[in-house]
Amino acid sequence: MKKLFYLSLAGLVSLACVLKNDDKMEKENSIHSYSFVSLNGDTIELNTFKGKKILFVNVASKCGFTPQYEGLQELHDKYKDKLVILGFPCNQFGEQEKGSSDEIQSFCKKNYGVEFLMSEKIDVKGVNQHPIYKWLTSKEFNGKNSTSVKWNFQKYLVDEDGTWIDYWYSLTKPKSSKITKHL
Repeated sequence: MKKLFYLSLAGLVSLACVLKNDDKMEKENSIHSYSFVSLNGDTIELNTFKGKKILFVNVASKCGFTPQYEGLQELHDKYKDKLVILGFPCNQFGEQEKGSSDEIQSFCKKNYGVEFLMSEKIDVKGVNQHPIYKWLTSKEFNGKNSTSVKWNFQKYLVDEDGTWIDYWYSLTKPKSSKITKHL
């Protein structure tokens, strides 16, 4: 009888270790554990945005949806105390973002007054998909939903704790009530 008790106690200890490791694994898979390189070449850690919602948008300079930069900047201006807008230039859809980091930054500032953070050009799908977009598009990582990025200006929103909220295709404008109701 004593052996069974010790075995059960050992089993409980093992279970506790597994649960603790699962918690650690979940925290390591948080969106806040990722980073990206900005257009300026700085490494930006997403954990600096804990406590604010984050709107991730893959962007391009030569797209029919490019005027959405204006709405994104307006969201940035209006909600900057509780929302971070992150633009991720991507050339995977119709080769609509061929520019260098300097060209992208100049275009966005000159034409739309963009002041929100922008990453260097990345892939948002495929074998070279950026880790942030792996998290955004895979239920395995975000714990909520698997999606695919269909075109430029697709939007993903996460909450203050880094929990995946929802996503919207390009047709949804940045100031749509579908998005702003979460702000």
